[in-house]
This record gives sequence, structure tokens and C-alpha cells, in this order.
Amino acid sequence: MASAQESTQPRRTVIALPGELPDSGGARLLEEISAAISSGARAIELDLSGLKRLDSRGGAWLIRAVRTARAAGARVDLSGARGEAAELIELLAGSFEAPRASARPAAGLMEAVGQKAFGAWREFGDAWRLTVDAAYWSFIAPFEGRGLRWKALLTELDDAGVRAIGIVSLLNFLLGLVIAMLSAAQASTFGVQIYVASLVVMGFARELAAIMTGIVVSARTGSAIAAELATMKVYEEIDALKGMGLSVAKFLIAPKVIAVLIAVPILTAIGFVMGVAGGFVLNAISLGFTFDRWWEQTLQAAAVRDLLQGGVKAVCFAVIIVMVGCHNGLRVTGGVRGVGMATTRAVVMDVFLIVVADLFFTTVFYYFL
Repeated sequence: MASAQESTQPRRTVIALPGELPDSGGARLLEEISAAISSGARAIELDLSGLKRLDSRGGAWLIRAVRTARAAGARVDLSGARGEAAELIELLAGSFEAPRASARPAAGLMEAVGQKAFGAWREFGDAWRLTVDAAYWSFIAPFEGRGLRWKALLTELDDAGVRAIGIVSLLNFLLGLVIAMLSAAQASTFGVQIYVASLVVMGFARELAAIMTGIVVSARTGSAIAAELATMKVYEEIDALKGMGLSVAKFLIAPKVIAVLIAVPILTAIGFVMGVAGGFVLNAISLGFTFDRWWEQTLQAAAVRDLLQGGVKAVCFAVIIVMVGCHNGLRVTGGVRGVGMATTRAVVMDVFLIVVADLFFTTVFYYFL
């Protein structure tokens, strides 16, 4: 590249470009422009008369050089371009100016609240439509002869139910042991340790078995559902199913809905039994009541109303887990990070909605039933 030459005009620099503008030439051009600006030049002329060939990479260097000079406050003129180089420079003319970021005014309080409200309403609409589709393809379409993927249902039952028995049983057993120890510590001050059996049975029948099982299944199965569907969405497998004319609700959602609705109540029943067993183990270790006496007290405390309350909660929690997982999986955006965020959001929403639903049903049973 030719060296920079000072023109007769003060504070003006002329830089002549060589026949081509490779990477090394582009770097030298930037150095010469920086040196000229440092020496006080406020007008730079790029002499392109010697430029015989200019490809896209050279054009990128030229755009960078012009933007650098103009960003420093210098005026840049391009002169002498001929032939194909002139044609390319004409095409690039709009790129010499650095893009200006449009300054968007900060959202006010009411605007922010409105955006959140409209976003929540749109998400609720999406969730409602998904729920209606899932209900139809799970409980109506099979009886209309439109089929159900039985093999997929058995696979989902194995994943959501059979493989969760161990962790659900262990956690409920340990929780029963903890509740029994805490209760025994208080009951011993009044000499009524036998009522520990009643407390454990009522606690697990009404509340603990359902909510503990729901949280375990949401962390295990709900997250897996969200991750599976989110991955399929990211890799455009969901779009491929739609493109083939297949119903996503029938093909993917219905087997999961039926499987979770079957698995969670059964797991809750198993959790109830294991929680009561945990209380009995404490009795065998430290309280000293006979098996017959403890069993009699357990049966007396096991009311149908309490068991019904736990069963209703288990079914409700199952609906929450599967629908929240499917909803978050299908609305994922972005790549791998989006999958992780959708999975995390599904688990957080599951736990929150399970607690809210538990409060609602507990209030209804306490005041009205």
C-alpha cells in the first residue's frame, strides 16, 4: 500500500489504496487512518484509482476503515474508483455509515404491567387450548375410533410410574419416620404416644402422601416431559409432525396425560402406605406398643373422608404436572439454553401450582365438607 501523503490543504490526509485489499492491506489501512487521526487530520481522502480488484472481504475492510474514521469525527471521501471496484463500492455505499440504534423510551410502570398482563393472558390462552386438545385426544377420541398409541402409553407408564416407585416409597417412608418422631416428642409430655399412629395416618391420608408424591413426580417426570418436548421443538420435530398432518396432542400429549393420571394416584397410595410404615418402624424401635394395638389405632384413624381428600389432591396434582410440563416444553424458544430454561420453569410452576391447589382443596374440605 502506498504511504499516506499530506495534501496541500491543512489537516487533510490522502491515502492511496493498492491494486487489491487483502487482510494485511486492510489492517495497514486501519493503521494509517488511526495515525492520520492522531496527527490531527479531520478530512481523509481514500484514493481508489489504483484499486483494480475488490472482493467482499476487501469491501468489509473498507467499510470498517470508513466507519472507524467517521466514528473519530473525521470526514471521509472516496475518489477515483473505477470498473468493478466502483460498482461494488456503489453497492456498499449504505454500509459506510454505522447503524444507529433506535432509542426506545423506557417502559413506564403502567406499560410494564400491561405487557405482563397481556403476556400472561396469551400464555393462559395457549395453555387452555392445549388442555382442551389433550382432553379430547385422551378421553374422547379413543371412544370415537380415532385411536390411541397404546405402546407409547405403556412406555410412559413405565417411565412415570414403575420407575418412580422406589424414590416415592423411600421419601414417604423417611417422612413418616420424621413425622412420627416429631409427634412422639410432643405426645410423650402428655403420655399419649399411641396417638402418634393417628396423626401419621391422618397426615399422610389428607396431605403428606399426595403433596410429597406430587413434588417428587414433578421434579422427576414433569421435568422430563418438558425437556423432551422442548428438545423436539428446538430440533423442529414438532413442526415435522405438523407438516405430516399428525396431531401433536394425539401423538405426544395424550399418552403422557393418561400415564401420569394413572401413575400419580397409585404412587400416592403407595406413598401413604410407606408413610404409615415409617411411623410403625418408630413404634417398633422406641415406643413399644404391640403391633395389634398400633394397627387398631391406625384403622380407627383412617377415615374415608381423609382418604378421599388425598385422592382428589393426587388427581389434581397429576393434571398440573403433565399439563405444565407439556405447556412449557411446547412454548420453548432458543436453543439448548431454552430447553434448560423451559425445564426449570416447568418444575418451578409445578411446585407453585401444587401448593396453591393444595391450599384450595384443604380450604374446601375444612370449611365446606
